[in-house]
Parts: sequence; structure tokens; C-alpha cells
Amino acid sequence: MLPRIGDSLSFLYLDAARVVQDDTGVDAIIKAEGGPRRVAIPTAALSCLLLGPGTSITARALSTLARHGTTVVCAGSGGVRCYAATIPDGMPNRWLEIQVRAWADEMARTGVARRMYIQRFGDTAPPGATIAQLRGLEGQRMKALYRLLAQQRRLRPFKRSYDPADWDSQDPVNRALSAANTCLYGIAHAAIAAIGCSPSLGFVHTGTSHSFVYDIADLYKAELTLPLAFSLSNSPDPEGEARRSFREELRLFRLLPRIVADLQDLLDPGDGTRREDAEEAAEELVHLWDPAKGELDGGINYGKE
Repeated sequence: MLPRIGDSLSFLYLDAARVVQDDTGVDAIIKAEGGPRRVAIPTAALSCLLLGPGTSITARALSTLARHGTTVVCAGSGGVRCYAATIPDGMPNRWLEIQVRAWADEMARTGVARRMYIQRFGDTAPPGATIAQLRGLEGQRMKALYRLLAQQRRLRPFKRSYDPADWDSQDPVNRALSAANTCLYGIAHAAIAAIGCSPSLGFVHTGTSHSFVYDIADLYKAELTLPLAFSLSNSPDPEGEARRSFREELRLFRLLPRIVADLQDLLDPGDGTRREDAEEAAEELVHLWDPAKGELDGGINYGKE
């Protein structure tokens, strides 16, 4: 079972480090002033280790993490990409089985799709609405949100467009939104991999190996990527600023515990996952310890420069 978010660190992100196995456990060797430092990684308390750019890991360290049931994800800077993930052999497949049963049953699948809709827009869909009807209502809601955000920024009516072959001719909002959504897909993929679900079995989206990733990412676009994209309407580098906004503030990484709780609630509403645990973990994922100052806030570069 995935350790309760309130009882563990859940997720740890590393970059510019070498992860090795020594006689006592798994360590991260990190460059520091005065020479490299070895930091012990609490493998027994981790659900998922994200390896960012500049990291390497030895086979012995990887096997130790696998024995402890820790998922290892190769991620982009700040966790805004998901390139690959290793699922431990001994990891329980409970959440995968729940996902498959819900996906294969028409009524259960519609129920999951409805819970996704309610999370985004409230209980505004008519009782008994089909997935097709929910998809249509979602489209209407999103168009209304586009109009509202465009009016707030005094922009022309916005139309969503994505054409990789003609990227430079698109308006700044579309370019920023595409870049921001890609970052969000990466972190949603990491959360899905962390609990052992399949990214391919979507409930609203279908036909790609990332269908479930798109389903989950859609839950947070109105909150995260859309306002950011419209705020960059006059930016000379909208896609670059969108990626940096998420990477530098680790905004998406801090969303991971909340995504896990939402996933469990969508697939099994009676599971009893405590949402307050997820919210608390999202606010304070991990602290740093200093022998002179005691507890320090994480996510801050304390280098002199």
C-alpha cells in the first residue's frame, strides 16, 4: 500500500546529484561549498523519488529503492516532465485493479467521469448524464472561462489552437498554454505512476498511451495553466516563462500529494484518504535541518550567490 501522505515524505525531488548505495543505505552525493556532501535518502519513508536533470543512480541504489517499494521517476527540471518510471516488482496493484474494474464497467466508468466533472464545475450536470453529455457541458464551461479570462485581460475572443508544425505563428496565449499543459501532464503522469495506475486507461480521453494523464491534468487547468497563460499574453517568450513559472517555484511538484489524494478519491470514493493530509503535505512537503538554526523551509536555495 502507498504510505499515508500524512505519515511519510511521500515524494522527494533531486537534481544535480549522484544517488549511490553504501554500507548503510542509499545516499545522494550533492555538490556543496567545501566539497561534495552525502545526504541519506529515507527509502523506507518514500513513495516516489523523482530524479531531475544532472542526476545519476547506480544499479545497487535502484535495486534498494525497488525492494522498499519506492517508485523512481526520471523527471524534468522542477518535476515538470515525466520521461520514464520504474514500478517496483513488489508494489501492490490494488489501485491498478480498481482503475481497470472502473474502466471496464460502463456504469462505473461514467461514475468516475461524473466525479471528475463535479470536481471541476460542481454538481451542475443533470442526473444520469452520459459521458458524451458531460463532455459537451465541459466544452461549454471551458469556452465561458476562455471568454472571462480574455475579458479580464482585454484581449480578443480566444480560440484554443495547437499546431506543432506551425508553432511560431500562434498567439502568445496558445503557446504559453501548450507549454504549461505539457508541464502539468508530466507531473500528473508522475503521480499516476507513483500509485501504480495505468496512464493509458482514461475515462474521458481514450486512444493514446496518456489518456488517463490527460483526464487527471484537466482537473487543474482552470486553476493553474489557464490563468498563467492569459497573464503572458504580452510576453516575448510565453512558453519559456510558462515553464519557468512552474519550475522555479516548484508549483507543480507541490501539487503531487493533492493529485494522489484526488486519484484515490475518484477511483474509490469510499477509500477514506484524508484530504487534509494531502493539503498539509502540499504546503509543507519537507523541511531542512540546520544544527545552528534548527528547522528551515524547504524549496529555497540557500547558496550565497
